[in-house]
Formats: sequence, C-alpha cells, structure tokens
Amino acid sequence: MTRRDPFTEIEDLIERMGREFEELGGTLDTPGPGVPGYPARRDVAVDLIEGDEEITVLADLPGFDADEIEVELHDDALSIAATREETRDAEATVGESDPDADDAAGEGDVRYHRRERRRRAVSRRIPIPEPVERDGTTASYDDGVLTVTLPKRSSPDDAGHSIDVN
Repeated sequence: MTRRDPFTEIEDLIERMGREFEELGGTLDTPGPGVPGYPARRDVAVDLIEGDEEITVLADLPGFDADEIEVELHDDALSIAATREETRDAEATVGESDPDADDAAGEGDVRYHRRERRRRAVSRRIPIPEPVERDGTTASYDDGVLTVTLPKRSSPDDAGHSIDVN
C-alpha cells in the first residue's frame, strides 16, 4: 500500500489551479480597485530542459537583483522565489534639495504629495523529472534570467543497494 502525502497533493492542486488560471489569459491581471492582486498567469515563466547529464531550469525574473532571489532544491522539486520593494513618487519636489541627503518628511525642500510603495513577490515550484545530485547544483543570474543546472544522479545510485541474505 502506498502512503499518501497530503502536502504533495495540495501542491499538485495548486499547480493545476495555476494552469487553469494561465489558460484564462489576462482576465485576472488587473482586478478592480480595492481588490487584492490575484495570481493571473504564472509569475515566473520557466523552461525545463533535460539533457543526458543534467537538467537545466531557465526562469525569467526581470527587474530583480541576484540578492533578492532565493532558490531551494527539495527532494523532487526546485523552488524559486523573489521579492523586491518598489517605490514610485508622484509630484514630490517643491524645491531643490540634496538628493544624497536623508531628509525626513517635513524637513528640507522636499514634500511628498503622494508616494506609492508596493512589494512584489513571485514564486514558482518546478517538479524535477529525474533524481539529481544536490552537491553539483549551480545557479547564475544574468540579464533577468536565472539559470539553475542540476546534474543527474548516476545510474548506480538509481539501481538501489544490494543486501546480502544469510
């Protein structure tokens, strides 16, 4: 009898729901005012490429810095998450001030009429189709594309361990 893992089933359900939302296209991209943001399509577009010796995952993360990205390898999945805070000013300058000075609100020549902040967080869990070596895994980030290389486990590891019977 196979033991069921409820957490894996929940993750599979979330993946299926994400695919359904993806098929809807942009209908959930821009909800009305006051409605919390819903995940429309996948926040992180990925390519999973399987070669003879390795599995390569390419993930599009434009606008993020390398230190804002977290990559974790679990038993059968790769998790990618990125978080950044964005600030946009609207009609903030009243007079000239030193841009290097750290003025508090109400001090200096700058007064904010409106300053919008938002936190952007994206994540994706990618199931890995083959067992991989944790030690040889590498990741690099260049021009908004994260590249994770996962070397496959050698075939003797897949064969199992022989146990002598006395």
